[in-house]
Amino acid sequence: MEKAYVLLSVEIDSKREVLDSLKEIPEVKEAYQIYAPYDFIIRVEAETMQELKDVIEERIKGIRKIRTTLTLICV
Repeated sequence: MEKAYVLLSVEIDSKREVLDSLKEIPEVKEAYQIYAPYDFIIRVEAETMQELKDVIEERIKGIRKIRTTLTLICV
C-alpha cells in the first residue's frame, strides 16, 4: 500500500465545497482543515505508486477551487 499526505490551499470561501469533493474520492482516507499556510492536510492511499500518482494528479488536483498543493510521499 502506497501512502502520501497532501497539503491543499483553496480559494476563499470554498472549504466546504472542496471537502465535499474530497469525501467522494475513496483513496482519500482522512482530511483535516488546518491553520497554516495551507487549508487542508489529507492522507491518500493506493495499491501502487502509479495509482497514487493518478489519484493525486487527476482526481485531487482536478477539484475546482484548489489553488496549490504540496505532496509528501511516504517511504
